[in-house]
Amino acid sequence: MIQFVLKLAWRLVCWAELAIFTLVMYLLSWLPRAVIQPFYFPLFRFWTRSFVRALGIDLRVHQKYTAKVLPGQYILIANHPSAFEDIGIPAVFPVHSVAKIEVKDWWIVGRISTASGSLYVRRESRESRNAAADEIDRELRAGRNIALYPEGGCKGRRIFESFRYGAFDISLRTGIPILPVFLHYESQDDFEWRDPQTLLHKIWHMSTTRNNRVNFYIYDAIDPKDFVDKESYTAFAHSKYLEWQARYLD
Repeated sequence: MIQFVLKLAWRLVCWAELAIFTLVMYLLSWLPRAVIQPFYFPLFRFWTRSFVRALGIDLRVHQKYTAKVLPGQYILIANHPSAFEDIGIPAVFPVHSVAKIEVKDWWIVGRISTASGSLYVRRESRESRNAAADEIDRELRAGRNIALYPEGGCKGRRIFESFRYGAFDISLRTGIPILPVFLHYESQDDFEWRDPQTLLHKIWHMSTTRNNRVNFYIYDAIDPKDFVDKESYTAFAHSKYLEWQARYLD
């Protein structure tokens, strides 16, 4: 009984912290971009960690890479089964995420995401995807790390049948390596995004899950110099994700 009360009290403290932090981040987001740019992104990463704590998620990072250190700059790719990635990935990695354009209009969260430097794409529009690729290129050349999901959206717990070429084409053009991260939710039914669920539905499901363990498996970066074209590069990465899926999900 005492353990339950202490756990509940801690969760309430975490939600109170998140509420105050969110209000501060929202108010700061209205300031001119030039004013908040030096400090807003680091604050955003602290905010995502506060969000993870409030949800009560046991986020585990597994260093499966054999290199001594990660590359100084990278394009992070991951599978995309859940909405949790939107806060889980920047909570762990210093990356600016590429998100669907709808995120920009999410209440409060969308404004915070935009102010932090997130990039947006209208997935069904080739013109928007091309514009996003140019913006990603500029961000990378400015020295930032980018995170995106090569499945082209939230496709569920199973790896989609193919990856889009975008991340791999940019990697080839810039010479910046791909950092693959495989995401595994032990209570997949509670985390998996399904239509027509809303963000509030998923926040409730994640915060009341039967198993709060989330695993991020980080593998060795993939050097674009090892590939001659985006097709072979993409196929190689996709095959690795199928291999990891068989290891962790099958």
